[in-house]
Amino acid sequence: MLIINLRNRVQLIGNVGSEPQVKEFQSGKKMARFRMATDDVKKVNGKFIKHTEWHNVTAWGKIADLTEENIQVGTEVLITGRVINNSYKDKQGKTRKISEILAESLIYRNIKSAASKTDESDNKQRA
Repeated sequence: MLIINLRNRVQLIGNVGSEPQVKEFQSGKKMARFRMATDDVKKVNGKFIKHTEWHNVTAWGKIADLTEENIQVGTEVLITGRVINNSYKDKQGKTRKISEILAESLIYRNIKSAASKTDESDNKQRA
């Protein structure tokens, strides 16, 4: 049973690279999509080189609500979910494939907002 639950699991830590696009359907279901970047460092010819991978993330329901309310470009996130592969036809009729992460949990840390709140509280204490 444990092995079945571990199949197709992904956990990523990175930064949000696009403003979340939120869509609410007539059924009342909500979906949020955004791109996130993860960095990896590799040693090539004795030098460390940073490589960035981009991931498409899709969230539904409560996780979409959380995304809409709290996530913006630059937010550091930890996503746990699974990989979904889809295909679609582009404007020229060519089949395109896309991989995305279906977020099943989301933890975030908004560094910019935290810094702004600290600055505001410092200013109030000085006044």
